[in-house]
Amino acid sequence: MRGSRRRVGACAAMAAGRGAEAEACVGQVVLPGDVLLLPAHPDEDAERLRLGAGAAPRGRLLCGPGLRRCTAGLLVTKCGLLRHRQAGGSAAGGAYWVDSQQKRYVPVKGDHVIGIVTAKAGDVFKLDVGGSEQASLSYLAFEGATKRNRPNVQVGDLIYGQFLVANKDMEPEMVCIDSSGRSSGMGIIGQDGFLFKVSLGLIRKLLAPKCEIIQELSQLYPFELVLGMNGRIWVKAKTVQQTLIIVNILEACEYMTAEQRKQALAKLSGN
Repeated sequence: MRGSRRRVGACAAMAAGRGAEAEACVGQVVLPGDVLLLPAHPDEDAERLRLGAGAAPRGRLLCGPGLRRCTAGLLVTKCGLLRHRQAGGSAAGGAYWVDSQQKRYVPVKGDHVIGIVTAKAGDVFKLDVGGSEQASLSYLAFEGATKRNRPNVQVGDLIYGQFLVANKDMEPEMVCIDSSGRSSGMGIIGQDGFLFKVSLGLIRKLLAPKCEIIQELSQLYPFELVLGMNGRIWVKAKTVQQTLIIVNILEACEYMTAEQRKQALAKLSGN
């Protein structure tokens, strides 16, 4: 009861135009313009004194999609449910973000996406990632790429990579290597397979750890799967028929219950 009263009070403070505590609004609907107040922390000088005495440093707080930092705390820029993830081994810090159902993908730094090469402009490739503008990809952003050893990238190829730069004031920039210079599964996707698009909410569900949908499909047929945070999925199975079956199941599972999905998979496995 106390928790519910606290959340109702936070929503009332939002409606009155005042800021509400971010922790009290986790799991609740937030609207653009709402202000989320963060817990007060001691100043940096006091923190340095504590660190000198051997205390652990305070965790870093990350501001995720749908939120923007302001003087009072966090400013909501997108309608949706407020989410919070605690930092590992620390009560403070972690990450806040807004979980919403949006149709157009907005590039976020660190997101792994599937892009389509649309043009080659000198040493840079232009990729369609489903956002408001195209992303750029340097030919040196591949593992082992040099001026003499350039990757064989053609217009129309599918590229799986991550965003190195993504903000509202600069053109999105992608790379196909991690911080240590390894590809880590990124790069050019094979010519075979099937590419299709689903909602961003379904992508987040499929990328969740131990996703039941992926586990159930893996028992049906062996297949290769690439998931992009921009809503694109690439699938390749042993035959074209198996590939199309997996595609149809993935497209329909967003509107199916767990029981309906299991019944459909049972019929397919029986055939």
